Amino acid sequence: MSATLIDGEVIAVRMRAEIAAQVQQFTEQHHYAPGLGVVLVGDDPASQMYVRMKRKNCKEVGIESYAHYLPADATQAQVEEAVLSLNQDTKVHGILVQLPLPKHLNEEAVLNLISLEKDADGIHPLNMGLLAMRGREPLFTPATPTGCLVLLKEMNVPIAGANAVVVGRSNIVGMPVALMLTRENATVTICHSKTRDLPSYLREADIVIAAIGLPEFIKGDWLKPGAVVIDVGTNKIDDATAEKGYRYVGDVELESAQAVVKAITKVPGGVGPLTRTMLLANTMKAAYRLTAKA
Repeated sequence: MSATLIDGEVIAVRMRAEIAAQVQQFTEQHHYAPGLGVVLVGDDPASQMYVRMKRKNCKEVGIESYAHYLPADATQAQVEEAVLSLNQDTKVHGILVQLPLPKHLNEEAVLNLISLEKDADGIHPLNMGLLAMRGREPLFTPATPTGCLVLLKEMNVPIAGANAVVVGRSNIVGMPVALMLTRENATVTICHSKTRDLPSYLREADIVIAAIGLPEFIKGDWLKPGAVVIDVGTNKIDDATAEKGYRYVGDVELESAQAVVKAITKVPGGVGPLTRTMLLANTMKAAYRLTAKA
């Protein structure tokens, strides 16, 4: 058996075309475009690349992007002022603070300042809390976990009743995707660095969300035959045979997994394109909501 490689870019391109049509209609009706404000602190190459790609996608669909680039030694007050200015800017409907922030900054305090109605990345504590409660709906869901669910549904993967294992418990991916799978009536197990005998859990999993941040950590013989794997990991490793001397791999060892599972996402090109697309969708959602209230 050779697994289907899930190409997130193909799905994302179609969805961005749908968002572009919404943006055009919104802009014609209101005589201004939806806006996304971005705060980037420091010169981390990966963060800079992510912000460039997000702003490029904004331009493609007609969303205006407004960036605050701050140096790595920016003070807490400077970062908070950037967020507050975006909160107050009526041209900005969604706000993204690129994580991680430099270690000297209080990340929680910064995220708490984001206007709940402009939380395009879906990681405000109140949105996360609403996601965890039955019968409540967050204004926005986090971009990467939402992208994971979109990929599963696009592949017609049965979620209700499935055994799902989430490897990783970060606030950005692991915890919210576990909550979202629970809302879809999966039976969810969260595994992490302290889990004993991780392979025993994975061998029972119909759905695996790998978000532990360790290159090729999960091996093919740990996985259940016929499982579907969404690999969120994007890990840079040295490779003398590659043109640039390095390449990116996921948290799952692709070659061994392909011989076992039914489908697995590409790395890169799997979850990433959907993450950026969900950010655009959330910005559009925020624009509709804020305009209706005005």
